[in-house]
Amino acid sequence: MLQMFTHIFSDHGLRGLYRGLSASILRQATYSTTRFGVYEASKDAFTGTSRVNGRGKEEPSVLSLIALSSFSGFLGGIAGNPADVLNVRMQHDAALPAAQRRNYKNAFEGLVRMTRTEGLGSLFRGVWPNSARAMLMTASQLASYDSFKRMLMDSNLGFRDDLTTHFSASLLAGFVATTVCSPVDVVKTRVMSAHEAGSGGIWGIVRDTTAKEGWRWMWRGWLPSFVRLGPHTIATFLFLEQHKKVYRRMMGRED
Repeated sequence: MLQMFTHIFSDHGLRGLYRGLSASILRQATYSTTRFGVYEASKDAFTGTSRVNGRGKEEPSVLSLIALSSFSGFLGGIAGNPADVLNVRMQHDAALPAAQRRNYKNAFEGLVRMTRTEGLGSLFRGVWPNSARAMLMTASQLASYDSFKRMLMDSNLGFRDDLTTHFSASLLAGFVATTVCSPVDVVKTRVMSAHEAGSGGIWGIVRDTTAKEGWRWMWRGWLPSFVRLGPHTIATFLFLEQHKKVYRRMMGRED
């Protein structure tokens, strides 16, 4: 990972480390907004939480959290797929020969060029592995975070609903999410970065990759994924918890 970091920095400078930033921001604006919004709304709707004062709240089971978060992730994966395709392509561009590079200037220019040259269907290339990955990511992040948070607060270790608990639960959730999503991430990246749709489909890619690389491909790049996803998960839930507290105060609801 450090060698790759040095290689990118030496060849492309500081800007190379932020290649695809506009697509990444667009992805978060579509994918993350959808999955978090649907998850919190559906969790409130299915756990008996009063929208007026927060009374009568029932603690959902782990299976309920997994089901709600999986559904939310599926919708988020579909909403964020166009930006995800762009993100993968823009970050992968530097690894391609000069003649094969797409050289998108930004996410919006990339969307226009993809639609003109490859049709609307290109925006949803890899949507099924991406949606499956979004389901796994959301379930392993949101459901595991809520579960870890509840476990820590129910323990006799002195955890309360504060930043220490939020940080600990989100760190554990980031570890779980990275491990669970690693195989799908590898497949998704190979599907989306392809110049042409493969004839063997998703299972063809899995079969060919396993034959060439063995089962170790499933966790290829786990460490850089955790280095990215770990801090991202922590920051996401720390901000989310504070946002929820402010929102509840504004709506006159009890914490």
